[in-house]
Amino acid sequence: MAESIHCFDTATVRFAIYPAGPEGLRCVAEIAEDPLRDLFGASGGGDSLVHAYLMNAELINARALARHREAPGRPVLLETADFELSDAGSES
Repeated sequence: MAESIHCFDTATVRFAIYPAGPEGLRCVAEIAEDPLRDLFGASGGGDSLVHAYLMNAELINARALARHREAPGRPVLLETADFELSDAGSES
């Protein structure tokens, strides 16, 4: 199961990605509340946001890994624009 937690103070869901595969080092990434609400169907508080992440973790994690690989060592924070070219809404 995906590792994730709602972070009220940053208005994000924080989750783990593994750039070198499941046995490699873990990196922390975040997705803002807006794409979780606007694209992935979250409609409530923290539990709803985490649920939306979990239901779409494959797509979200893939975007986070791509962003990490573009700029290793920099924080990964996904926003709505990171999903504009995808059909994100069909997976919720």
